[in-house]
Amino acid sequence: MQSTKSYKAPKSIKNLSVCSSVDFHGNEFKALVYEFMANGNLCKCLHQVGVGDHRQLEEPRNFKLLKRLDISVDVTSALECLHCGCESTIIHGHLKPSNVLLDDGMTAHIGDFGLAKIISTISKYGMGDMTSTLGDVYSFGILLLEMFTGKKPTDDMFKNHLNLHNFVKNAFPD
Repeated sequence: MQSTKSYKAPKSIKNLSVCSSVDFHGNEFKALVYEFMANGNLCKCLHQVGVGDHRQLEEPRNFKLLKRLDISVDVTSALECLHCGCESTIIHGHLKPSNVLLDDGMTAHIGDFGLAKIISTISKYGMGDMTSTLGDVYSFGILLLEMFTGKKPTDDMFKNHLNLHNFVKNAFPD
């Protein structure tokens, strides 16, 4: 089955303003103000949100398979642009559902570049302070498993050598 969604270059989140000020405790802070993402983040859409007794305030959305695929393609396109579409390679370093933001048309945007690194040569991921695109690709794989199973990698069911990867592997042994 082919998606009717036509290819489009990944959208970046527009930086509307920057701010440097002092909070009410007298601490200096800096902030970036971005465009509003009307549909929040992917984590909010996949899982119940809230803290403690307030978890039931908002139910996760029931995304159809095609919408999940569209979001996956948007994230893939954005990662490809970061890794290959710039003069220097940009590594996000913290790809997860809460950092995938959804606009009013449900187009996915990658946000939170606080851990991003710009590198000119690819080094091996996980070796000290060295990072690579492979870490982003691994995180994207975990994000896909979470999107299509509805399970967080930190779900309480994952104990005694069971994790999200093994959960999926056991479900599809062949």
